[in-house]
Amino acid sequence: MEFEAKVYPQIGGFGRYNRVVTVFSWFPNFAVSLNLFCDVFFTLVPESYHCKPDPSLLPSTLLLSNFSRQAYLNLTIPWVNGSGLSHCELYRYPTNLTNFTEKVHREVVPCTRGWQYSKPAGLQSNFVTEWNLVCGNYWKVPLQHICFMTGWILGYILLGAVCDWLGRRRALLLSVSLSGLLGVAVCLSSSPAAFQLLRLCHGTVLAGVFLSSYIARLELCDPSHRLMVSMVSGFFAVFAELLLPGLAVLCGDWPVLQAVTTLPLLLLLSYWCWASVFPESPRWLLATSQIPQAKRCLQLFSIRNGTCMRDEIYPAETLLTEIDVAFPEDPQPQYHHALELRHTRVIWRNCLILAFTLFIGTGIQYCFTRNLHIYSPQFYFGYFLRTLTGALACVFLCVFVDRVGRRGILLLAAIVTGLSSLLLLALTQYLRGGLVLVLSVLGLLASQALAMLSVFFASEIMPTVVRGGALGLVMAAGAVGMAASSVMELQNNSGYFLHHVVFASFAVLSVLCIMLLPESKRKALPDSLKDGENLRRPPLFLSRGERDSLPLLRTRHPASEYNPDNYSRLVSATRKMLAKESVPYKIVVPSQPPLLPSNNTAQPSHDESS
Repeated sequence: MEFEAKVYPQIGGFGRYNRVVTVFSWFPNFAVSLNLFCDVFFTLVPESYHCKPDPSLLPSTLLLSNFSRQAYLNLTIPWVNGSGLSHCELYRYPTNLTNFTEKVHREVVPCTRGWQYSKPAGLQSNFVTEWNLVCGNYWKVPLQHICFMTGWILGYILLGAVCDWLGRRRALLLSVSLSGLLGVAVCLSSSPAAFQLLRLCHGTVLAGVFLSSYIARLELCDPSHRLMVSMVSGFFAVFAELLLPGLAVLCGDWPVLQAVTTLPLLLLLSYWCWASVFPESPRWLLATSQIPQAKRCLQLFSIRNGTCMRDEIYPAETLLTEIDVAFPEDPQPQYHHALELRHTRVIWRNCLILAFTLFIGTGIQYCFTRNLHIYSPQFYFGYFLRTLTGALACVFLCVFVDRVGRRGILLLAAIVTGLSSLLLLALTQYLRGGLVLVLSVLGLLASQALAMLSVFFASEIMPTVVRGGALGLVMAAGAVGMAASSVMELQNNSGYFLHHVVFASFAVLSVLCIMLLPESKRKALPDSLKDGENLRRPPLFLSRGERDSLPLLRTRHPASEYNPDNYSRLVSATRKMLAKESVPYKIVVPSQPPLLPSNNTAQPSHDESS
């Protein structure tokens, strides 16, 4: 059945209950964003740190009381031009030194008693300062982020398939339950290895929370509200990102911040008790032929939206009758999985193109944010500027996507991203700092819009029966792009130039790929694989050729003798009439003597005459 044309209007459209469920679907996005962006504070290396002075490395005859603190540090720690005190080395003096001068021979050795750190941004202690992950152990910091992103990749793929098999509601409740438990477990981590393993598992279930809520929210909206509802969820993510610095200052230590960010996930467990605030998607139930569950779900939406009429036996009777006509017998549920995409042509192509654009949009952001750090080393400058560009990207998409179209704005975002990247790649050494900052901000804005619109576009053109698995594959590609920045840091940014060249080339190549995508503006969501295959790209130039192909004579098509809509209304009206206890009009026949008397009545008259 055509959901937007036949089902959606009869259950109240985007009515009061749909809006309430949509609001409750935004809260998971807020909780997930808190747990995603707090990783920035967990792995932030302090701006300045140095080895703790070791008195055992100094001459035994040296009187430390004769030196000030700064002089003592200069005596024990080497000075590196351009960066101040050395981060990883100490001086070791001969033990039998009696005549101490600055020109005495001294040996450089690694740190022996740990490090002294300046206060990290927001937190007093984090993953880095807790286990001294600097110098020789610094590689564990980007490795932690790679593990976290690997968890998101696995979660998008695995729990996306769960969305198609168990449903959106069950996938959300399963992911929320596991994410709450794992969030508490992360607070109790006792070693870097345990922290990395738990963060990997936590990222897996967080991806399930985000994916299931995103799909359920999309499937509740009509074409005119889909974009705005999805972009408002982006504003919830921006609000979470703005809230995190304050939470970090209030919490102080990373376990406390982890506990605070886990609290919203635990509150989402209330969705388990109140099923009405996050019901199952009726579109998915119909698409997978779960007819009894679909009828109950549609009846719930009809009642809550106030479309139940007084003279109806039960809500949405006409709709349920149409479902009975379309499905004479309750069929077996038909579940699908993302592996079936290999038998398709159009759906698989669209999935690959949008996965490619999302990979570019997330991976190339590292090239722009690195320029922000070069312009200003302050952590909060780059953090809030990146948050601001994310909010502006949401506003830009809200204003122009419904007017221009998904494909046009995606093409524009890819072009601006590619041009900004190429200009920075070729002219950075010839441009002033202000122009580099402008190009970096413009490229960051365009890349964030490219990433957000790729996710939204993919969710619209993927069929309902495989929307979880297909969208999970697309978003897994985006998580790979986010992990690419940590791969560069793992190699001490030795491959940054190659990274920039590759992603700039990919951005130019994506412009050609985007032209092959269909347009989903003001169109119904595809439900079956066949519907997804029928989504074809519009022509590059709008032609008016239909004016030259008009028939000479107007032909009238004969009216069809069978109309399913009229038949369903007839069946509904018949059921109502048969269910009435009393007939509204009763015909009373007046009593008259019979024209021919019967034997029983004729005998008395004969006796009287005799």
